[in-house]
Amino acid sequence: MVDSTKFQSPDRLHYDVVIVGGAMIGSSVAWFLSANPDFDGRILVVERDGSYENSSTGHTNSCMRQQFSSALNIQISQFGAEFVRNFRDQMGGGEDVPDIHTHFFGYMYLAADEGLANALREASALQVKCGAGTKLMTVEQIAKAYPFYHLDDIILGSHNLRDEGYFDGGTMFTWLGKSARANGVTYLLNEVVGIDVNAGRVTGVRLASGETIATGMLVNASGPRGAKTAAMAGLQIPVEPRKRYTFIFDSAVPLGGDLPLTIDPSGIHCRTDGLYFMAGCAPEEDYAVDYDDFALDHDIWEEKIWPALANRIPAFEAIKLISSWAGHYAYNTLDQNAIIGAHPDLPNFLFVNGFSGHGLQQSPAMGRGISELITYGEFRELDMSRLGVERIINNDPLIERAVI
Repeated sequence: MVDSTKFQSPDRLHYDVVIVGGAMIGSSVAWFLSANPDFDGRILVVERDGSYENSSTGHTNSCMRQQFSSALNIQISQFGAEFVRNFRDQMGGGEDVPDIHTHFFGYMYLAADEGLANALREASALQVKCGAGTKLMTVEQIAKAYPFYHLDDIILGSHNLRDEGYFDGGTMFTWLGKSARANGVTYLLNEVVGIDVNAGRVTGVRLASGETIATGMLVNASGPRGAKTAAMAGLQIPVEPRKRYTFIFDSAVPLGGDLPLTIDPSGIHCRTDGLYFMAGCAPEEDYAVDYDDFALDHDIWEEKIWPALANRIPAFEAIKLISSWAGHYAYNTLDQNAIIGAHPDLPNFLFVNGFSGHGLQQSPAMGRGISELITYGEFRELDMSRLGVERIINNDPLIERAVI
């Protein structure tokens, strides 16, 4: 629970833009907007938990991939990779700005039936068309490159060693917030408990500390709480918190090389994680949970994850659990894709919600996109209008088959 006694009172009672949520998405919006030379307004970020301990950002596995089945998602993540590669230049080129550490060991999708194999073939063709480095691999090719896999039930793999794997999302998040503050953005430790609407426009937000902040534009970047924030303005989005489990473990038997982020037909995924390994999965019953429910199902390690790991990688018969946690996806129940843009009935209320586990890698494109919408009234670098809230209203999903 957040200690509301530590909430801060605002120095001003009017801002041009109020961003609800200061984790990765909110900070990306704040930085891109404040760094845009064509925007000269005042920006306030309201964050209820300055530690970010229970945010999706705080529990992220910092993954990056281009292996999606939607061209738009591929392009969004490609910009994320470009942004990470050129992070120092993006932040002004100062010697104090760190390079973002990356480890591009790739994703390895494994297909055990023709249905999934055909889906990988179709997605691979699209990814290659979009410029991704995806390669389909036969069982023999996988075994030669990664001899630690058990592949008797596998018929095809899909792999990409270009701009795909892991990156240091924590450092990126820290520097986006730091640089946004340096650009004049105000971060306020407080909670938005109400949104005032008048004549079809948001006019202000009410804070837990009692003040009302007038605003010309509101950005909903409140992660798994996105639907709660929308409801304060009388709007609805199909976003809910869903648990995802992460386990860090050591292996008594070395693999002799990096383990790509492997998506196993069993539903678990695993990868190299520094000196250790990481594995994760969804709960057996995947449903919405309370915003503050981070209880871990310890049985799932013994009953599901460890057996699946040992089956796919025999060296993982002898492993030791190091740590584990539960985090929340901001899960879009319609199509597991982001929602970005203004609501047609409330044009100064902007969504940037529902990432369903893809938020960290998609945050640069989302920050840039919201900056463009606020400053110019349109997307400029990449048209993301297909991810607008209109598809939610019209029940017109943008299907993404490659959801983990």
